[in-house]
Amino acid sequence: MQTIILAAGQGTRMRPLTDRRPKPMLPVAGKPLVAHTAEAAVAAGASELVIVVGYEADDVRTYFREEFAGVPVSFAEQPEQRGTADAVRAGASYLDDGPFAVLNGDALYDHDSLVTLYESAPAVGSFRVDNPSAYGVLHTDETPDGTRVTGVTEKPADPPSNLINTGAYVFPAEAHDWLDVGESERGELELTDVLERACEETTVSAVPFDRWLDVGRPWELLEANEWKLDELERRIDGDVHEDADLRGAVVVEAGVEIDSGVVIEGPALIRSGASVGPNAYVRGRTLISSDATVGHSVEVKNSVLMEGATVGHLSYVGDSILGRDVNFGAGTTVANLRHDDEDVRTLVKGEVVSTGRRKYGVVCGDGVKTGIQTSLNAGVKLGSDARTSPNEPVLRDRTDE
Repeated sequence: MQTIILAAGQGTRMRPLTDRRPKPMLPVAGKPLVAHTAEAAVAAGASELVIVVGYEADDVRTYFREEFAGVPVSFAEQPEQRGTADAVRAGASYLDDGPFAVLNGDALYDHDSLVTLYESAPAVGSFRVDNPSAYGVLHTDETPDGTRVTGVTEKPADPPSNLINTGAYVFPAEAHDWLDVGESERGELELTDVLERACEETTVSAVPFDRWLDVGRPWELLEANEWKLDELERRIDGDVHEDADLRGAVVVEAGVEIDSGVVIEGPALIRSGASVGPNAYVRGRTLISSDATVGHSVEVKNSVLMEGATVGHLSYVGDSILGRDVNFGAGTTVANLRHDDEDVRTLVKGEVVSTGRRKYGVVCGDGVKTGIQTSLNAGVKLGSDARTSPNEPVLRDRTDE
């Protein structure tokens, strides 16, 4: 089945990580987020991928090229992000006349559930959440053949249930003629209007997903890495000193140097060109990307270090995301826990929100540099190319937001 993957958005809630790359290309366990979506689609039976691109489109094109996992790939341009229906309409010209699937390129899907979705056309993926008001909530009826979708309400103040739309669809062939929708109250062209039409014209099944994650904010990128790093199987291909101690599901790629006295507790992925130690401690679900450096007596816990990031000696990084070419000066310390034991809060698009995480550190855009002995408070964001002074405590964001 031909599958459209939506990967054109800017990902403003993920800033500063998306200042210079599209959200679907952020790293999850060594691959771009959208690559996990594409893999799940191919495993479910996608015969062709049509990837809708827009913001920083060349990053996506360069990664996928003309074929992915043995399946041909085409790219559709959405120059202005006017909504999900507009994005699908941009990709529709690459489709044949049959049924087609649509997936969000910034979400993780359980593979088995996606197989069921493809086999249940027309269908929409469903998932139960604690806070349905933040999503599109599905209206359903129970029938002898399963759960039938009768409609969807976007972000209702008083949700009729906690069953939400995952943004994974299989539409009937007739839906090619339903993509020309009007603007919603939010001023966007919504794919949920196409779903509403499908519910009127045919029987749409609600396929329950065992696991699903919408990756829209930085702490959800951490959660995505936790999910996928848990699937690692131990493999040691790099250069590991005889005095290093690697425990559990640790992957050390070829071209990695692990120095003496290093302890790594998996799951952890150390990518080619990275170096760790001496006497460093890496634990939790941690991704150390290519050409990143973890220095002498550094501790890194449950974090993502992107390409070229450097954590200088005698530093601590916990539950944090460091962008490309970040450089932490010696003795930089990240706080990742509030003393009142409340969930860490952070600023997203001008609003202070709870991350839902008791432990959450900092988010640094590309090129951040900290002075020696910098202290970074829990939930702080440093914008791309931000600087701190030696011995500076940073208690508030330093971004353009």
